[in-house]
Amino acid sequence: MADEFAKGFGIFVVAGLGWMTLAGWYRTPSFEGTQLTGAPPEAATVYDQIGLFLEPVLFWFMILGPLTFWILIPIFERARESYAERAQ
Repeated sequence: MADEFAKGFGIFVVAGLGWMTLAGWYRTPSFEGTQLTGAPPEAATVYDQIGLFLEPVLFWFMILGPLTFWILIPIFERARESYAERAQ
């Protein structure tokens, strides 16, 4: 179970840092106003479009990745063990 925790935590950290970096670049119009949640600018270049596409992807990967390793995989492992015990 420790390896699932480490994988989920790694996903959380890496995706979270990526999301915070992109949100800081594209969704922080000024430091006096809203930060990380402002309106996105118009995509001027291909790199801006890629960054604006990756931002929500990283956000949801940051949320769903750890939940998968911390909740869903242990539930399926316990269910499989329970099923194996009942089958014997």
